[in-house]
Amino acid sequence: MPQSHVIIHIPHCATDIPPEVRPNLLLSDRELEAEILKVTDWQTDALADGLEKYAMVIKNKYSRLVVDPERFRDDSLEIMSRAGMGAVYVSTCEGKPLRHLSAEDRKQLLQQYFDPYHEKIDAVTADILEHHNHCLIVDVHSFPSDPWPCEEDPGAVRPDICLGTDDFHTPAGLSTLAEKHFTQAGCTVVLNKPFGGTFVPGRFYRQDKSVTSVMIEINRSLYMDEKTGAKVKNFDKVKTVFQEFIKKLLVYDPT
Repeated sequence: MPQSHVIIHIPHCATDIPPEVRPNLLLSDRELEAEILKVTDWQTDALADGLEKYAMVIKNKYSRLVVDPERFRDDSLEIMSRAGMGAVYVSTCEGKPLRHLSAEDRKQLLQQYFDPYHEKIDAVTADILEHHNHCLIVDVHSFPSDPWPCEEDPGAVRPDICLGTDDFHTPAGLSTLAEKHFTQAGCTVVLNKPFGGTFVPGRFYRQDKSVTSVMIEINRSLYMDEKTGAKVKNFDKVKTVFQEFIKKLLVYDPT
């Protein structure tokens, strides 16, 4: 039986590129290393260390440059596909070519890496609903203190914490709880800026209100060196604030 109704979803923490994927990437080793540094949500997995005893923690084990499980599978539904960063990226965050992608290449990558990830999280969500009647997903990300060229609104404010919500899956009480918690911890908090929305498994998306979700995007300058990805002195404080929020959710009642 799942220990609680909470899933901590960390899709962009990994850096691994499988050997069979590397030859199709157009970047040199040095360029690829630089791109991974930019696009990885460094240390977001470390922020969740120890929370496995309270909640289900789901981490992507591959870099988002392989596939991005946070995106819609169908590029026609995915706003970031306009920047070449749909479920399978064809552009870097600077807009340079990342890979030449045929329809067959895309299909194989999705079948090998995207679909199994979603099958797992669908199954975990269904199991939690069966035992707890409610599943709450915390979608954990970080964002750079300076915008990427590919961002939809590069001029948007860069707060300490960006809360992402969904009209169907984020109850007002949940977003209010999150905003209050991080504000009281001394953070500047903005809803859906510079990034909006939150992850819900496709099987339940806009279908089941018993699956709720909120995205927590943390400004990287708060807890890491953006030039190296290493933790900085403030890391432990940010980790404590984040984990205290998760513990509040363990007793949160969406009704």
